[in-house]
Amino acid sequence: MSPTPASLLTIFGATGDLAQRMLLPSLLALQRDGLLPPGLRILGTARSEIDAASFRDATAQAIERFMPVADRDEAALRGLLDRLDYVPAALGDAASFGCLAERVRALRGGGDVVYHLSTAPRLYGGICTMLDAQGLAGPGTRVMLEKPIGHDLASADAINDGVAQVFEEARIYRVDHYLGKEGVQNLLALRFGNALFEPIWNARHIEQVQITVAETVGVEGRGDYYDDYGAMRDMLQNHLLQLLCLTAMEPPSQFDPSAVRNEKVKVLRSLRPIGRNEVAQETVAGQYAAGAIDGRAVPGYLDELGRASRTETFVAIRAHIDNWRWARVPFYLRTGKRMPRRWTEIYLQLRGVPHSIFPGARVEPNALVIRLQPEERIELQLMSKTPGLDRGGVQLSRVALDLDMHEEFATHRRRLAYERLYLDAIEGNGTLFVRRDETEAAWQWVDAIHDGWRAQGLAPKPYPAGTWGPGSTVTLAERHGHSWRE
Repeated sequence: MSPTPASLLTIFGATGDLAQRMLLPSLLALQRDGLLPPGLRILGTARSEIDAASFRDATAQAIERFMPVADRDEAALRGLLDRLDYVPAALGDAASFGCLAERVRALRGGGDVVYHLSTAPRLYGGICTMLDAQGLAGPGTRVMLEKPIGHDLASADAINDGVAQVFEEARIYRVDHYLGKEGVQNLLALRFGNALFEPIWNARHIEQVQITVAETVGVEGRGDYYDDYGAMRDMLQNHLLQLLCLTAMEPPSQFDPSAVRNEKVKVLRSLRPIGRNEVAQETVAGQYAAGAIDGRAVPGYLDELGRASRTETFVAIRAHIDNWRWARVPFYLRTGKRMPRRWTEIYLQLRGVPHSIFPGARVEPNALVIRLQPEERIELQLMSKTPGLDRGGVQLSRVALDLDMHEEFATHRRRLAYERLYLDAIEGNGTLFVRRDETEAAWQWVDAIHDGWRAQGLAPKPYPAGTWGPGSTVTLAERHGHSWRE
């Protein structure tokens, strides 16, 4: 049976940082644009012992602090605050969960209920069990789970098993907020909405693919959390591998949750394992030391953490997808903190022309650049004749056909990722959420790399903040005739 739109959104962890920075501003934007169902109520819950009026005040303060002035709307804010309610509840406290259950029943109305667990993942199973014990997890309910789902495959399975005892897979919506970004969704439109690209989107025409997610920030007060996860678990296992899947997947039969996620899983299962014998040649791990970014001195990771650590803040991998479409095409994956600039990009370099008819002229390969942040743009790099009389022979220059998404769609507001994700969850559309077998396949691949690092005794190599990682990152690509885009 198809899900019906939700009449109640219940946010666990509603007083937390994610809720204040992203969730509540996203809900205000949906309220302002008239996209929330008219009867939808929003129930916040957390351990904080506050009342509904205090939660509404905190929401208004969060909107003022984290939402740009141009995007605020007083009438919309009043409308959102009118939807809000709050009940404190703590895991293991049956009395507080009983009060929460009463309020859920009172507010639900005739529609579905979405539970958004914006809490530590180790609490997911316990929260779901408590919901079930209160009779709140039956048909017509679904649950949103924030990353990271586990620390490795074993812990991910334990979390997923705990949730699956209460909710079947079709009612579990695992969030990767990258999938809510407009530029990521546009990757599907670019690939499967244009006949120009599909004939060349394969190993016959593409020489290499690079996917970069670079951050200028450090651990930003999240040192204890980050030291348990590192760049591999925090970014590559989810964000980069999701971008890899969307770049490399086969065309789905249709744009629906099962078809899209089936094709993504095929990509993950086709990733060539990188184990103990390959990690030294196919991966680089780094850890930022003191340096400078934009002319400002910044401390090293160990200085920020305050103790010794072998956790990587940077990782680069040369990956391969062993299937017909991508045989022998390297996928270079790179992510790190304290990079020179904030930058998320997918770069596809095409193979060179088989023979140049322009002696003395340098003919560079064509390339497609899909930039996701800080600005969204699509750039097709081509060779063009350099203006001139050419008495010494034709000269060529690389030029770009450049589509600036913000300029092209200037009348369309740039939306937060959670606006789309909330709207889809409320309406029961799981296309942009991650399925369990996706998380398992990703963890299996990542766990093998971690096992290889441990077995080989490989520690992260230092790199100065404000640089593109350890020097061996350059070698990772250059030994195969490639170079990183910087």
